Amino acid sequence: MTEQLWLKDCYEKEFEAEVIDVLGKYIMLDKTAFYPEGGGQPTDRGSLWMNGTQYNVLFVNKVGNDIRHEVDREGLKQGDKVHGIIDWERRYKFMKCHTAAHVLSGVINHETGALITGNQIAEDKTRLDFSLEKFDQEVLNNFVSKANQIILKGYPVNIKFMEREEAFKIPAIVKLKMLLPESIKEIRVIEIEGFDQQACAGCHVKNTSEIGMIQAIKMENKGKNNRRVYFIVK
Repeated sequence: MTEQLWLKDCYEKEFEAEVIDVLGKYIMLDKTAFYPEGGGQPTDRGSLWMNGTQYNVLFVNKVGNDIRHEVDREGLKQGDKVHGIIDWERRYKFMKCHTAAHVLSGVINHETGALITGNQIAEDKTRLDFSLEKFDQEVLNNFVSKANQIILKGYPVNIKFMEREEAFKIPAIVKLKMLLPESIKEIRVIEIEGFDQQACAGCHVKNTSEIGMIQAIKMENKGKNNRRVYFIVK
């Protein structure tokens, strides 16, 4: 089972680990700071180093309880000690976008009760889907304006771990329509202090002031009560 370092510290840029399994160019480690693609957040990239040799990490995903790192060359073997380095510029951009998505989705939920039905972070933009009947440019502008006001206030962003029963006592903590599987007994909660709490395994900044400003770039109607917004942070 791979220890997932980002769950407690999203700012860990480098780490030491041991190779526990190798399948060609796919490397499993006893611990990792690399985020595996999932939950709308893209894979981290970076490198693994051993004895001066660099293995570029191209893709990371989760297989069962293990995190699998795809590297650009073979050569690592079980028992090797490696030094991992995250592509921090890429990661930090995704952290800001992910926290921005929580702020905007929080505003939409607080204002309308709408459920968030999906999200996807990309290098050029972030997508947010939600269920809402009445939606136009004026409504969107209002949501973005209120989200940016929250960002500018500099709310602390905290990581909490809660027992499932305790977490679900918090109103609207899970804003996705698909609830977390029953097999998950401990829930990681991202708290924007004094504003919002959401169950999430992704990477986030420590304070909303790090985000920048949200700018909506496109809106779409995807069918009855199904709305989509694309935004950037800058």
